[in-house]
Amino acid sequence: MRITILQTDIQWGDREANARDAERLMREAEGSDMYVLPEMWSTGFATDPDGMAEHDGLSLAWMRRMAEKTGAAVCGSVAVATGEDGKETFRNRFYFAKPDGSVECYDKRHLFSYGGEQHHYTAGEQRTVVTYGGMRWLLLVCYDLRFPVWSRYRGDYDGIIYVANWPVPRIGVWDLLLKARAIENQAVVVGVNRVGSDPYCHYSGHSAVIDAKGRVLAADDSGRAMAITAEVDIAELAAFRRKFRVLDDRD
Repeated sequence: MRITILQTDIQWGDREANARDAERLMREAEGSDMYVLPEMWSTGFATDPDGMAEHDGLSLAWMRRMAEKTGAAVCGSVAVATGEDGKETFRNRFYFAKPDGSVECYDKRHLFSYGGEQHHYTAGEQRTVVTYGGMRWLLLVCYDLRFPVWSRYRGDYDGIIYVANWPVPRIGVWDLLLKARAIENQAVVVGVNRVGSDPYCHYSGHSAVIDAKGRVLAADDSGRAMAITAEVDIAELAAFRRKFRVLDDRD
């Protein structure tokens, strides 16, 4: 399976510009089976959703169009406004759009309290595992990376996708935990982070695809917007899990 990370320099609150930039990177990496965008790829990480969260579904509509156009899955999170129990609520929602027009989603479970995300958004309550490309993918968002119990393999996935806006001061933690989640779960890990700056933080990327042994298959730490592509072999993963049966002894 061919996976491409879209490590974008997100323009604050400018959905059209961010869609154009993502599409340009997709053209540079034609032929992939899956394209992965960062957290809140269309706006930047907005802890206050006022004026930023989507009511119209335009970002999702773009993702679905691109999935159909490229014949590949397109995924990433978006700040969305939803009507629940007669009132407006907000979710940091990870969409996974497939070429056949279907969409699956996951709402971020661990809201970033250090930045006040929990004051504006409603946390998700259920894990989402998507089957695509002959693999099962657990969808997770940014801060979820710090919580190994929520990420824990339950016999239900082959890979984890983390989409993030993870800032420079804590980038060493990002690098370390991506490898830890891959090794402890014997899973492929795709970690997608943005570059550039928003009104609050600076970001340096460090996006990576890591195999179940903790080996980096593809990565970038240049701080530049780019497409990063790796080939993932599900047969190789399955053989490793059969041979070295660590998961049989998990708690």
